[in-house]
Amino acid sequence: MSRLETIAGGNWEDFLSAPSAVLMLGKSDCPACAAWTKDLETFLESDGEWARVRFGKMLLDQPGLGGFKKTNPWLAELEDLPMNLIYIDGEKVKDFLGSGVDRLVNRLRRLSLAT
Repeated sequence: MSRLETIAGGNWEDFLSAPSAVLMLGKSDCPACAAWTKDLETFLESDGEWARVRFGKMLLDQPGLGGFKKTNPWLAELEDLPMNLIYIDGEKVKDFLGSGVDRLVNRLRRLSLAT
C-alpha cells in the first residue's frame, strides 16, 4: 500500500486534521505534478524518518472539492503546480511550489517533524 494517500472531497478534512500532514496539490493534466508524484512515491517506499507524517495528493480538477476550495479561497489565484502544503494539527504552517525530495525534507526538518 502506498503511503501517498489520495485526498478527495470525502476525506480532506480528516487528512488535514492529522498531527502532521503533507498535501501535494496538482492537476491530472500537469506533467510536473505526475513527475513529483512518482518521485514522492519512490521516496516514501523506503522512508522511515517521516513515518508519523501523513502524505497525500489532491488533484484540483477532480469533482467534489468544493468544500476544500471554499475553505481555501487563495486557490483561485494559484497558477503554478505542484504546490505543497504542510499542516500541523489542522493548521497550514508552510507551503512551497515545485518538487524535490530534498526541498521537502529540509522543510520538514525545520519544523522538527521527524520520527
